[in-house]
Amino acid sequence: MVESKTLKVEEYIITEEPYYEPVGNEIEIFEAAYKNKLPVMLKGPTGCGKTRFMQYMAWKLKRPLITVSCHDDLTSSDLVGRYLVKGGETEWVDGPLTRAVKVGAICYLDEIVEARKDTTVVIHPLTDDRRILPIEKRGEIIKAPDEFLLAISYNPGYQSVLKDLKHSTRQRFVSINFDYPPKELEKKIVMKESGVDEETAEALVTLGEKIRNLKDKGLEEGAGTRLLIYAGQLIKEGIEPAQAAEIAMANPITDDADMLRAIRELITTVF
Repeated sequence: MVESKTLKVEEYIITEEPYYEPVGNEIEIFEAAYKNKLPVMLKGPTGCGKTRFMQYMAWKLKRPLITVSCHDDLTSSDLVGRYLVKGGETEWVDGPLTRAVKVGAICYLDEIVEARKDTTVVIHPLTDDRRILPIEKRGEIIKAPDEFLLAISYNPGYQSVLKDLKHSTRQRFVSINFDYPPKELEKKIVMKESGVDEETAEALVTLGEKIRNLKDKGLEEGAGTRLLIYAGQLIKEGIEPAQAAEIAMANPITDDADMLRAIRELITTVF
């Protein structure tokens, strides 16, 4: 049996400052949590800037960032590691959570509710004063260094009986709430990220607000800032604004014919 190769920490270091516009004092809150080794939960709708915030904080704190996009088939072995047969020998391969613990990285589990419920139990020992990661298959317990931080994201808009975060997990984290930025700030972000002019950015933000108001009429999720930026990027490349808005802001968020019709009417009024 052979050991897996040493992790190259440089691969996970963010060297250039990510563009991020704070909405409140979320930066100071995260820094205080990191200083006190408190696990952090980011709560908010899709596309409101949670992942960009994590990238920015990893850059600011000068720590590697290892991100895991959670999904239905994510197992504890996917997070912790497993034995693999390579070239006739059995080799242990660390999972991303184990790698993060070993090097004192920030481990970000994106959309934690998408993972299987039995998988999230593996993070519990890392979220209390023990700060340990048991690796049962190897009979090991790894103590997390002071630099390690566990962060998760959670979208309350997708709460359901089948996809919700257990209270036994939620109450292990401090929570920072995210939402769509205020109109003027969102306009600034869209201009910066997509390169469109102020008038176009304002139209996109206005349309985004109108679409989000449809949540009261049955729309599951509004158009996030990310989708506004996508629409702006298409417009910047010469796509007609109304078509760009439909492609980037309407079609991705619903398949319901009546809802699509309503959004297209909003697009027509704005553009």
